[in-house]
Amino acid sequence: MSAARESGDRAQQLRDKAQHMTEAAERTTDPDQRRRLQEKARLLREQSDRQGTVGGEDIRPTR
Repeated sequence: MSAARESGDRAQQLRDKAQHMTEAAERTTDPDQRRRLQEKARLLREQSDRQGTVGGEDIRPTR
């Protein structure tokens, strides 16, 4: 497996985890917990964006 492919896979995993965190935040009734989950999701999305770019080339899948 190429490094670009591995980075793309990792980026997708991070996006999936961020989506799950966002959904969990929407379900919780505790405002502090919601805020923590939303912040974790935001950080995961940022990390995903960094993982999805290798050598200046965007390797994220198009939708």
